[in-house]
Amino acid sequence: MVLAFIEHVAGAPTMLSLEVLTMANRLAREMDTQLEAVAIGAQATAAAGILSSYGVSTLHVADDQRLDDYASAAWAHAIAEFAGQVNPRVMIGTASDRGGEVMAHVAARMTLPMAANCTEIVPGDPFTVTRQRWGGSLLEEAHLNGTIKLLTLAPHALAAETSPSRTQVVTAAFSPALDDKDFRVRLKPQVEAETGKISLAQARVVVGGGRGVGSAEGFAALEELAGLLGGAVGCSRAVTSLGWRPHSDQVGQTGTRIAPDLYIACGISGAIQHMVGCRAAKHILAINTDPAAPIVAQADYAVIGDVQKVLSAVNAEVRRVKAGEPSRSPA
Repeated sequence: MVLAFIEHVAGAPTMLSLEVLTMANRLAREMDTQLEAVAIGAQATAAAGILSSYGVSTLHVADDQRLDDYASAAWAHAIAEFAGQVNPRVMIGTASDRGGEVMAHVAARMTLPMAANCTEIVPGDPFTVTRQRWGGSLLEEAHLNGTIKLLTLAPHALAAETSPSRTQVVTAAFSPALDDKDFRVRLKPQVEAETGKISLAQARVVVGGGRGVGSAEGFAALEELAGLLGGAVGCSRAVTSLGWRPHSDQVGQTGTRIAPDLYIACGISGAIQHMVGCRAAKHILAINTDPAAPIVAQADYAVIGDVQKVLSAVNAEVRRVKAGEPSRSPA
């Protein structure tokens, strides 16, 4: 059995979990075994409808209301206890902040090695994995041993793809024997981010701003462009350090890792920590006054110029196109 640890929000699997299911389904087919999933928290059973499109045969849900709040030690205790009972050949989760923490606890509880941030996984004895090191600036090939192969999948290492055929997902509850000490550290209450906005992780277009935007007020042009394109606004770490934008907008190694169809980087130099966060973007457009900026070398397209002047022209043109106005003849 291949067992996938699924993260969800009110029963909706996260995008990173769908990527994990895509890899887990591939491994299950290559190993000629079945794919099952384990989830924790309120409304987890609602995920069954989506999991049927990713080759899952059974969804196992921990039956303990105390687990509705995130508690890494308790979640790991529940998963490790269940894994010890069903003895999967492979167990894989996301390399998100939460997934990485829980899977590390699981590895410690089960006294097993774990390969984190994998981009490629080849079954065998041992497994051969390619994983990201040093914030994604280095790829390492390694061998993974262990009676159960524990892994986490690097964010956006592959695109989420549904299985060619749907499955009938059976939902089964299990009751872990948890200790009160497992709940000494837990997340409560959970405050949701501002509603009505497209999240960075899900946005197909992201307009990011760096120090070169000039000020907090300078982000108005980025907000307008993101609104015109149906996207989200992100920023560099320097911007959050200056207090211009909240940390929730940060793109990078210590922020959100994005995978949009288009990333428009405005006034961003392109430090390695930032590039780790946007490397999965299908296309990058850089707007910068410095033609030697690292991000310009990484971008598919670049406009060399003042961010505010360029965005003013871009926004005007996008508004014109959306309004259906005829093209302007060159002077």
